[in-house]
Amino acid sequence: MLEKVKAIKAEIENFNVKNQEALEAFRLQFISRKSVIAKLFAGLKDITPEKKREAGILLNNLKNTAQKKFKELTAQLNQTTKEVEACQEIEDLTLPPPADGIGALHPLTITQAKIVAIFKRIGFNVSEGPEIEDDWHNFTALNFPKHHPARAMQDTFFISQDPEIVLRTHTSSVQVRVMESQQPPIRTISPGRVFRNEAVSARTHCVFHQVEGLYIDTHVSFADLKETLFYFAREMFGQDTKTRFRASYFPFTEPSAEMDINCRICKGAGCNVCKYTGWVEIIGAGMVDPQVLENCNMDAQAYTGFAFGMGIERIAMLKYQINDLRLFTENDIQFLKQFVALDLSFPALARANKREKI
Repeated sequence: MLEKVKAIKAEIENFNVKNQEALEAFRLQFISRKSVIAKLFAGLKDITPEKKREAGILLNNLKNTAQKKFKELTAQLNQTTKEVEACQEIEDLTLPPPADGIGALHPLTITQAKIVAIFKRIGFNVSEGPEIEDDWHNFTALNFPKHHPARAMQDTFFISQDPEIVLRTHTSSVQVRVMESQQPPIRTISPGRVFRNEAVSARTHCVFHQVEGLYIDTHVSFADLKETLFYFAREMFGQDTKTRFRASYFPFTEPSAEMDINCRICKGAGCNVCKYTGWVEIIGAGMVDPQVLENCNMDAQAYTGFAFGMGIERIAMLKYQINDLRLFTENDIQFLKQFVALDLSFPALARANKREKI
């Protein structure tokens, strides 16, 4: 037995491992219940009592040697694995740089593109104007005369203390410029960024986006306005969308109304977004006030028209069930990545994104 123990001990001491499979082979050969050492312990019953004590000590020392070696091999293998992983993390400067990830359109850009595409299908074109406006186009031409109480509805940013120059509070100023430069028929929408001096919260922001629409021609009626907005609501939110109109007030339209849709989050059952009414306001609208037409050098006796406006953030929040307005401007990558798949779900967006990606 002594010779056999010496041979096994030498084999244990000379054993090396390079991977987990070799370490497991060592365990099975020298430590497991069916190992060569376990078989030697089983053979103690055949040894005479005089030699059994000496053989037991010899085998216990062999067992301890095997267990100590197993711990050393395990530690050695773990250290080798860590070193390999560390080397793999070091960037190889001889390799070509990885390709940059292709970005996606912002959810507000996606929403605006959808709104524009819907109205283009029914004959509206797109008009744009300056974000820094004068008092006439932003207020006076729209029935906001000096010291009119309706100006209190607009928390305005003024430029360099000049009361005549402001950051536009709505894109209705673009509509004034269109009416001044074109003759009816006019059918246009004006998307853009607007500014109001408001506290930033989950529901309000000092910088946001609007889309406003204008249609002026002969014999334009309130029924035309309603059917246009019905069409938009169903194209944007689905054919099952329910709508309702409520009387309202805007200085530049008469009569004026607001359009609600059934809440897309609770499906009309009632939640904190719709304030448990089942309805959410999305659009302010009305017939263009004759005085606004006269201010823009149009014959209010010959022409009538309607106007409407909506917040792009509000539409996006309802469309994609977003409950905090601030998410649109915080540039959270995890939030923005959720909208990557939307680029290809709408043909106009796929074409726009294809042009913008490099």
